[in-house]
Amino acid sequence: MLALVPDAFGGRGGIAQYNRDFLTAASTAPGIEQVEILPRHAPDAFTLPPGLRQVAPGEGRIGYILRALSMALSGKIGVIFCGHINLVPLAALAARLSRSKLIVQTHGIEAWGDPGKPYRSALEHADLVLCVSRYTRAQVLSWAAIDPERVVVVPNTVGPMFTPGDASALRIAWGLTGKRVLLTVARMDARERYKGHERVIASLPSLPDDVVYVVLGEGDDRTRLEALARDTGVADRVLFKGGVPRDVLIEGYRMADLYVMPSTGEGFGIAFLEAMASGTPALGLAVAGAADALCDGALGIAATEDGFASALARQLVAGKPDPQALSRAVAARFGNETFTACTRSTLKRLLQG
Repeated sequence: MLALVPDAFGGRGGIAQYNRDFLTAASTAPGIEQVEILPRHAPDAFTLPPGLRQVAPGEGRIGYILRALSMALSGKIGVIFCGHINLVPLAALAARLSRSKLIVQTHGIEAWGDPGKPYRSALEHADLVLCVSRYTRAQVLSWAAIDPERVVVVPNTVGPMFTPGDASALRIAWGLTGKRVLLTVARMDARERYKGHERVIASLPSLPDDVVYVVLGEGDDRTRLEALARDTGVADRVLFKGGVPRDVLIEGYRMADLYVMPSTGEGFGIAFLEAMASGTPALGLAVAGAADALCDGALGIAATEDGFASALARQLVAGKPDPQALSRAVAARFGNETFTACTRSTLKRLLQG
């Protein structure tokens, strides 16, 4: 399998994580002898699991294209995995030249509308289109002339490092002792203002004074959100902590009383799973792919947009459920074992077909 991806190992964000998880699972599937990964970016150090090889991309866009086609024509590729719709014309060409099967992965808003003829035509030639949620699948089928049987939901998974635990030290370090903590982990991108930070900030004045809001993540929209907190009169109750290392992120999830992300544009919402696997309940909107991550309210709280503020207030009164029980429920539905079995089954059907 040749994987053409924007990033995977050494990359950041939810799409990079999905690519890592999927390719690791794919490397164990019957019929897949090795997975070779060609990323566009890999800024961080990484360690590869057995059965995977990641190479450095060529310089620039043209260099990447030449490297991808050279690898595809090496004579040993049987499956092309395209990790993002932006790469699908190149992946389709590589699959056609190498007579390989083509798998295209779709995530969120980038796949919800018709991307244009070159991308649409390339995707329609895929042997298999993977979607992280039912909503993304429905959106892809609304603009692509492709058999529904070839469009399959394979949701995100959550890693085993996200478990319940004591995070009192982080509460002390961040001055949160005796507070009830709301947490959002999300990028703050001025081009994608759908994560819902504003909705949480606007709710704070109506909540008790011991409720504080912690935001983890980076982005160029942070200055605007900080100004909004000041204008709303809650600047002293909103803590922007920026990007944090993985160990601090896990402690942050454990420390929070409620993970809250009223996003209207999630392809899935991996942070919901990470929070709940860490023992913290999650509140989102029953909108787009977030409904899948929250299991339509069976695991997390899926509120309507109009009912978000009241759902937030009710959950703060209800408090945390049993962290271990919540973590076990998330692992059973979205853990690595379930994800790997789903991936292997999907690939087996493709290869045998």
